[in-house]
Amino acid sequence: MKRFTLLLLFSLLLAACGTSTTEPTVAPPPAEPETATSNELVVTNVLANMTLPSDTGSFWMTITNNSDTDDALIGAEVAGCGVIELHDMFMENDVMVMRQVEGGQIPIPAGETVELKRGGLHVMCLQKEAPLEEGTTLDITLEFANAGLIEVTSNVVTPDSANMDMNMDMDMEHGDMMQEETDE
Repeated sequence: MKRFTLLLLFSLLLAACGTSTTEPTVAPPPAEPETATSNELVVTNVLANMTLPSDTGSFWMTITNNSDTDDALIGAEVAGCGVIELHDMFMENDVMVMRQVEGGQIPIPAGETVELKRGGLHVMCLQKEAPLEEGTTLDITLEFANAGLIEVTSNVVTPDSANMDMNMDMDMEHGDMMQEETDE
């Protein structure tokens, strides 16, 4: 009986050492930046700067209008962002200033390309619920005056990994960003 038990135990151990038919799991590489189109409007190189432990984030992209009609980015919707605003950054009296764009829209002239980038035009996320991990993706719905809604998927990046060259040691003024809330 002892011999039978040892043989059975040995057989079970040997079977457990056999080769597995399950393939190892490998994490997929980060998604390539998506290209989204709506008629003649093309959105490329969409990046989300949402990794910092603050309640703000920003989105950068390139928008090309291949039509003969002017258009404008008028808004966006992103899960996890309490408020979305369209912003511009510029130097004023040797100070970097950030403000909501005039008229609440970013013009996309016919036949032209507009780049939303760090240190310039961008989509701003205020009241961000939580930071996101670099390498993940985020769905964004962009709203245009003529083209309507365009769905894009953005890669989440850190400011450093986006190869942006803005000097973060500059003085910065947020202009009238939150004036509506303080005026009430």
